[in-house]
Amino acid sequence: MSEMPTILIIDDEVRSLESLTRILEEDFEVKTAATTAEASEILAREWIQVVLCDQRMPGETGVEYLKQVREQWPEVIRMIISGYTDPADIISAVNDAGIYQYITKPWRPENLILTLKNATRLFTLQRQHEALLAEMKVTPQRADAAMRKQRETLRARFSDADGIVRTERSSMNAICERLKRVSPFDISVLLTGESGTGKELAARALHYSSLRWDKAFVVENCGAVPDQLLESELFGYKKGAFTGAVEDRVGLFERADGGTIFLDEIGDVSPAFQVKLLRVLQEGEIRPVGSSRPRRVDVRVIAATNRDLEADMLAGRFRQDLYYRLAAVTIRLPPLRDRREDIPALATYLLDAATSSLGKEADGFTDEAMACIQAYHWPGNVRELTNEIRHMLVMADEPLLGAELLSSRVLQGGVANDADDEDALTWDAPRDLEGSLKDRVAVMEARILKETLIRHRWNKSRAAKELGLSRVGLRGKLERYGLEPVNGAAAGGEHGHAQ
Repeated sequence: MSEMPTILIIDDEVRSLESLTRILEEDFEVKTAATTAEASEILAREWIQVVLCDQRMPGETGVEYLKQVREQWPEVIRMIISGYTDPADIISAVNDAGIYQYITKPWRPENLILTLKNATRLFTLQRQHEALLAEMKVTPQRADAAMRKQRETLRARFSDADGIVRTERSSMNAICERLKRVSPFDISVLLTGESGTGKELAARALHYSSLRWDKAFVVENCGAVPDQLLESELFGYKKGAFTGAVEDRVGLFERADGGTIFLDEIGDVSPAFQVKLLRVLQEGEIRPVGSSRPRRVDVRVIAATNRDLEADMLAGRFRQDLYYRLAAVTIRLPPLRDRREDIPALATYLLDAATSSLGKEADGFTDEAMACIQAYHWPGNVRELTNEIRHMLVMADEPLLGAELLSSRVLQGGVANDADDEDALTWDAPRDLEGSLKDRVAVMEARILKETLIRHRWNKSRAAKELGLSRVGLRGKLERYGLEPVNGAAAGGEHGHAQ
């Protein structure tokens, strides 16, 4: 039996069938049918995951036939391909035939292959979901026990506001203590701070240290989401409420009943939606889109923003009554640059997580790499640090990750090595540049020199050649700025030292 997923193409044009088969046969086992009757015979005897049907067929349209497929073989993923873009056809295809994708001609082969691969993955996920539901019906106690065990594991991880990696002398310790004090009380909390500072992690710590720990914790990012979509996501909708609503959907507030909902980027919601959200918080009930009956919900709300909501409130961009509903307690999470003492521990933790998820081993960082990581100002905070470490791991050829693997922006944002030397040049973020033009140019020159040398593993011949300097000129600049490798990181031999 072929291990490739099987698709069925229905088209009355022989050339079209041949063309599609030629393009798709490397990735799929392709079955073809020139008529819907022939297609039904294939569906009855073959294991078909996806049907790709032409819309304009003699006798009946593709949508009309796929309605029958939906009734007889509902698990098969249905797709339409057509050179026509009649809106009525598209709406009918979505609502009546429940198609996965409406593909218009001319199509690009790579896009069609990608769409079909996604469709076959959806088929597999549906089968796994059905199997899981069947197992839960047979053994509900086992499913409940597994869910409770998973939540207990999460609670153990976040008990004492942990899961937030920090050192014994971290400035985050006071924040974590405050999270621990607030968590047992059933009041709303507003988490503030720059993007990437770990607000969702703090929200999870609040939830799993609360009395609601054994109930659901759900997350919604409210940033730049249209009101209609956000309303249907949070409050749910009834079948037929709008085009595409082919079945009832439970909203996140209802899923979180008894537990906690985390509303990230709350400062970005529109004034109109702020009114709807305020009503939910005041009355403790939601109304699904298209429903005339409200539903009671018992949910603790934790919100987060990287905006100054008090300033937005004073400027009339954020409702005062909603602000005070959300901010019974406000906790600000500091940026990574204000907790540099945590960076080595956090980088090591993130590297361990990256090796686990990417399946590639690493023994840690060189001293020079860690010095550069700790010196950088990390405007993207923990999220940026995570991406940088994953990039280093992917590009590494050796067990220890060296500084040369770091991005140029990180290498150019470091500090001079000799912190005790008052004459040694130090620097942090580009926005911190001060002084005369000559002083600022000197800072930028030192950054470029250090970045180039690290990238070439302190091979001064290569660095001088790239920068258009003589070795004597490079040596003079290194002496001027007090630049030297960390703990013998320079390349050995005559190329590693300026002569």
